[in-house]
Amino acid sequence: MEPLENLCGTSKQPLENLCSRRRPSYLQVILSLQVILSLQVILSLQVSSPKEEETVIGTNMAALSRTGFFRIPPTRCRIPDIGRSGSGPVRRVSSVPPPGTWNSELSRLPHRDLYRLSVTDPDRFWGSAAAARLRWIEPFQRVRDCELRSGRIGWFLGGRLNVSVNCLDVHVEKHPDRVALIWERDEPGTEVKVTYRELLETTCRLANTLKSHGVQRGDRVAIYMPVSPMAVAAMLACARIGAVHTVVFAGFSAEALAGRIQDAGCKAVITCNQGVRGGRTIELKTTVDTAVKTCPTIQHVFVSQRTDRLTAMGQMDIPLEEVMSSQLPVCPAESLDSEDVLFLLYTSGSTGKPKGLVHTQAGYLLYCSLTHQYVFDYQDGDVFGCVADVGWITGHSYVVYGPLCNGATTVLFESTPVYPNPGRYWETVERLKINQFYGAPTALRLLLKYDDGWVKKYDRSSLRTLGSVGEPINHEAWHWFHSVVGDGRCPLVDTWWQTETGGVCIAPHPAEDGASILPAMAMRPFFGIQPVLMGEQGEPLSGSSVSGALCIRDPWPGLARSIFGDHQRFVDTYFRPYPGFYFSGDGAFRSEDGFYQITGRMDDVINVSGHRLGTAEIEDALDEHPAVPEAAVVGIHHEIKGEVPFAFVVLKEDSVDRPSVVLQQLKDLVSTKIAKYAIPEHFLVVKRLPKTRSGKIMRRILRKVAMETSSDLGDVSTLDDPSVVMEIIEAHEAYRKQRKEEQKKK
Repeated sequence: MEPLENLCGTSKQPLENLCSRRRPSYLQVILSLQVILSLQVILSLQVSSPKEEETVIGTNMAALSRTGFFRIPPTRCRIPDIGRSGSGPVRRVSSVPPPGTWNSELSRLPHRDLYRLSVTDPDRFWGSAAAARLRWIEPFQRVRDCELRSGRIGWFLGGRLNVSVNCLDVHVEKHPDRVALIWERDEPGTEVKVTYRELLETTCRLANTLKSHGVQRGDRVAIYMPVSPMAVAAMLACARIGAVHTVVFAGFSAEALAGRIQDAGCKAVITCNQGVRGGRTIELKTTVDTAVKTCPTIQHVFVSQRTDRLTAMGQMDIPLEEVMSSQLPVCPAESLDSEDVLFLLYTSGSTGKPKGLVHTQAGYLLYCSLTHQYVFDYQDGDVFGCVADVGWITGHSYVVYGPLCNGATTVLFESTPVYPNPGRYWETVERLKINQFYGAPTALRLLLKYDDGWVKKYDRSSLRTLGSVGEPINHEAWHWFHSVVGDGRCPLVDTWWQTETGGVCIAPHPAEDGASILPAMAMRPFFGIQPVLMGEQGEPLSGSSVSGALCIRDPWPGLARSIFGDHQRFVDTYFRPYPGFYFSGDGAFRSEDGFYQITGRMDDVINVSGHRLGTAEIEDALDEHPAVPEAAVVGIHHEIKGEVPFAFVVLKEDSVDRPSVVLQQLKDLVSTKIAKYAIPEHFLVVKRLPKTRSGKIMRRILRKVAMETSSDLGDVSTLDDPSVVMEIIEAHEAYRKQRKEEQKKK
């Protein structure tokens, strides 16, 4: 596979030679079961000499093994005096148990001790977890090699594995007929169940199909599909042969799809003839046909049949199911380095150009697996219901990789929360006996507007954990979700994390038994996560009841490794603002009790219905219209969607007399270039924008006007012409009156 430093376009080669030297295997010298199971000794900080430790282990192993921590028999071992790991080069440590699994019995050990170990000795914590939870083809030699200032992040160095093997083969060996996927199709009651054996065979056939058409290790493959077993198989097939997948949300326009294909240099696209959602069909193949016209790197388009409708096939097009039927259901899994690229996922940035975040193999998979189990209290045999689309990171981590790595039954939800009625989620919970339900506050705010009878008419007794994702949840939605949906008995975990973090970083669980959960707060950092709030001068803020920029000290395995083709942008975005820390772009508040509450974005990225959207990306689309010399977009609060874009548009003189025509064209332009959900909720035509003397648009003022708080504009002394503010306020007042009149007519 192409080295990560080449994929990321950096001449500094931050991961250079990480895996080039053979050392004694870290898996052969990492902590044995006996070490990690003697956490009581280690975590009480009674650090003993090697001789004392040998004695402790020999006497306590029998009792500790009953916790089920690794489920292997007690033995005697000698622990080298490795000391505590710090920010410098990672040191090799002692021996390792055979591969096993962690399970919910781990909670018998105090949570505070596990968390303390994860931050004071991350080598021991993560090394032991990786050794026990993942199946390795070749053992790793070092746990980590990370330096955040330069964006160098490497975990489980020298190790080789295959993600698809960890998600499929290991479970087929144990329980081949366990249901891996429940495809909750658009029409209620038409679900399709896929066992681990069936998913493995489908994945292998698809992998062989890709290989037979020239897709090789390191090639990038775009996946533009609705939520379906074939989409999951496509992701796992790429992982099996070492290809890099980039899933593009199947609601994006042809131009947005083309931009991602071009940036990634994709060799192939996997899509469907159509999508089905909310009782409507969506033309996916037509969108792909338009996109690939400007993508010279595409050699093949694999077309799956979601519906019976025939679609026009061109020279590059390959009927996927037809070709797969002639392929063998067995495909050898590639041996991949732990830091080989697993996937790219594009997310909006503040510069207007979406960035392709790079996630790699072992660290990402381990972090997904661990967070899936401990945040949501997943137990063996549970049915996990995350209703996210696979086109977003939530779908990657908690529909596909996390649950499948843990051998779970995971739900693929194709429909909408209100199709065919507002009871759809809860009817699905009853019918599929879902144990954990993970959804977005946007959907919850929509549903709580309906009568509670839509919830209470269905049996939700199978639910054990509720979760929210995508944006901070407001108090009203939290209480409705907890009290009405969960009957006040299910823990509700409000999770904070990002595409960049790979998995949940702050959430109420895991925690001590009986620990409190506060409404609308993410609360507690996950293992290995050390939140730091930064002040306006870049200083870490100590104490409680403080707010600041949310950063994280020290890397964790799930953290993205780079931005595809632009490692410097990766460094500049996440590590330069606060050197030595990961900067999330979010603000947060730390309470008197030390719990964390996310307060929202601090940059020019807004959160629309749980989807991050760069305001610059919308502005770029608006500015392409010949009648628009300039535009500015800000995010404002919306009762249902969380945030929506508000566009301030300057029109050329010859277009001022026909604003309604231009505004409709602008809506169409944004829909075409980005997606329908990116269309601004409000358009305000203004004569000019507020700018500083250096020409910078003061979006702070625009946001105040849009949110109707213009009485407190703050300092406007840096404006080139302060009179522009009153012009915009007057235009906004006229706009408000116009909207009120229109609403009266309705």
